[in-house]
Amino acid sequence: MEAVFFDMDGLLVDTERVWLEIETEVMARLGAEWAPEHQAHLLGGSMERTVDYMLAVSGSSTAPETVWEWMAGGMVARLAGGVRVMPGAAELLDALRAEGVPVALVTSSLKEIADAVLAHVGHHRFDTVVTADDVERTKPDPEPYLTAADLLGVQPVRCVVLEDSPNGVAAAAAAGCAVVAVPGVLPVEPAPGRLVVPSLATVTVGHLRDLVRA
Repeated sequence: MEAVFFDMDGLLVDTERVWLEIETEVMARLGAEWAPEHQAHLLGGSMERTVDYMLAVSGSSTAPETVWEWMAGGMVARLAGGVRVMPGAAELLDALRAEGVPVALVTSSLKEIADAVLAHVGHHRFDTVVTADDVERTKPDPEPYLTAADLLGVQPVRCVVLEDSPNGVAAAAAAGCAVVAVPGVLPVEPAPGRLVVPSLATVTVGHLRDLVRA
C-alpha cells in the first residue's frame, strides 16, 4: 500500500448535515423548498452541479455566481464554529501517520471550504490536498484521485480510497484504487476490491493493506 486517500464531506467530517442546512437556507432565498432527497441527488458532486440543480428546481433567475457565493460563504461561516470528525477517522489517520503511509485529502468541495475544515482537523495530517479548484472534472470522474496519486508519486492500484458516496466510490474505482466505503445518505454495494463498513472505527491499517494485496 503506497498511499491512502480520504474523502472529506460525510467521510472525514460530519458536514453533510451542514450542507443540508445551507442548501435549505439558500433555496429559501431563491423562493423554493429543499428536501433531503434533493441533497441525496447531489451527494459527492461539485458546487457547479449543485448550483445548476438548485436554479433548475427553484426556477429562479438569480445569477449562478450569486448562488455560488451564498453557498460557499454560508459553509465557511458555519464551519468556523467547528466540525465533528466522523467516528474512527482521526484514529485511522494517526495510525497511518505513525506507519509513515502518505495520506491525501481528496474532495469535491472548494478549497475555501476544505481550508475551513482543515483549520479544525489539521492541515499537518495530510501530505497533499486535492479540491475542486485543482481539477477540471470532479467526482465521479477519476481525475481527483489520479491527481492525488500523481502529486504523491504513487500508483493508484497501490492506493486505498475512503469514501461515503456512490459518486466518490465510482471515481475511486475508475482511478483503479481499492475502496473502503462508509455509506451515509445513500447505500453503496459491496464489490471486488471494495470493503463496505458501517464506520471507520472498525477499520485498521491492516485492513487497508489487505485490500491492496487482494
